[in-house]
Amino acid sequence: MATTMPDRLMRRHPLQRLESPSRGASALLHACGLASFAYSFAYLVYNPNQINDSYGWHMQYLTIIGLSLATATFAVGLLADITANTRLFALKNALSVASAPMECLITALYWSLRAIDPSLVFPDWAPPLDPIADFTFHGVPSIALVTDLLFFSPPYTIASLPSLVLSLVIAFGYWIWIEECYRWNKFYPYPLFEKLDTTQRIGLFVGSAVTMAVATGVLGWLHGLVNGREEVRKAKSGNAKGE
Repeated sequence: MATTMPDRLMRRHPLQRLESPSRGASALLHACGLASFAYSFAYLVYNPNQINDSYGWHMQYLTIIGLSLATATFAVGLLADITANTRLFALKNALSVASAPMECLITALYWSLRAIDPSLVFPDWAPPLDPIADFTFHGVPSIALVTDLLFFSPPYTIASLPSLVLSLVIAFGYWIWIEECYRWNKFYPYPLFEKLDTTQRIGLFVGSAVTMAVATGVLGWLHGLVNGREEVRKAKSGNAKGE
């Protein structure tokens, strides 16, 4: 049975560029993203190093935590596409509030630090990353999540202060986690942490949280640039209620 216009509108926010959930382009994006994420996880298993046998496994890395959250976001998104379930679609969008800015932060931090000094992110014992795997770890997740947000999602509804609080919780939660891993492993996943004292680490995590919150705001602005803004559309309609 053909999809009627009301059905299509129900599955598409007025400020959402393309139809989602849907079994078309939206499902294709989520399926391709999940295939890339699966490749990244398989790379960790088939190219083991001492992290594989340490406490916390590769989940000591912010990159892998972000990849896991991106995987959960796209898995829920694909299920929403297949089932046309609006609750799953809403859950995907809620997860995206954390996963998309986090992946933007990870991409920015990784490539910046690597450009400054690769030894800040790669310990001496770590084998070199395959270029394709490097891109799937540190490029594809942010590209996929931003694409999903800009073209297949409604605008973010999170305000600036809650966004900053969420970012601080993630940043300091990660700090607590890596300190727990260090207690067992006696090494940090990133050599950068070895070079910083406690005060400098606080600065690093606060700065990262602020950067993630700013990324949330920038993504919201970009969404408005691509899809328009509610206030503008209401103004064009002729009255304050958009009627």
